[in-house]
Amino acid sequence: MWQPSFFGNSASRACLRAARLGAAAAACGSWFVLSSAVPAAADFRLCNNTSGRVGIAIGYRDTEGWATEGWWNLPARSCETILRGTLVARYYYIYAVDYDRGGEWSGKAFMCTRDREFTIRGTKDCLARGFDRTGFFEVDTGDQQAWTVQLTESTEQTSQRAPGIPLMTVPPGRSAPVTPRFPGGNSGR
Repeated sequence: MWQPSFFGNSASRACLRAARLGAAAAACGSWFVLSSAVPAAADFRLCNNTSGRVGIAIGYRDTEGWATEGWWNLPARSCETILRGTLVARYYYIYAVDYDRGGEWSGKAFMCTRDREFTIRGTKDCLARGFDRTGFFEVDTGDQQAWTVQLTESTEQTSQRAPGIPLMTVPPGRSAPVTPRFPGGNSGR
C-alpha cells in the first residue's frame, strides 16, 4: 500500500498556509516565539485516536479559490494542528487513510490529491491534470474560530477534548451528511 509522506517543517508550512488564507504574516513570526509557552487559542486541529498511523489531507477555500494539501502523518493517539490561527472559513474538507489496517475516512466532496506531498489549486479535472480524484468529508465549523476533528476506531468514542474548543468525532468509513459548498452550487467534479 502506498504511504504518503510529509517532508518539511510543519510550522513553516502552516505559516505559508496562513498567508494564503489571508492571515497576517507577522503572526507566524510570533507563533515561533510563543508556540512552546502558550497553547494556541484558535486552530484547526486533527486528532488520531486510533491504534494505527493515519495520513491526512485537507481541502479548503481561500482567497485564491479551492486548494487541497497533504500529507500529514499522525502516529497513533496523537494530534496535529493542520491550520494555525483563527479559521477564515466555515467549511473544511478532510480525507484520511489508515496506513496500518487499511480503510479510510472519506466523503462525497471530490477534490484532487496525489500520493506524495502536495498543494493543488482547484477541484476540477483532477484526473486530466494528473491527480487522483478523492472523496473528502465535510467539516462544518459553524463559523467557530477553532475546531478539532477526532478520528476514531469504528467501535470507539472519545470523551477527551480541550475546554471551549468545538469537537467533531468521525469513525472510519462514515462521514457527516455532505452537501459540498462549491462555487456556483456544483459538486466540484
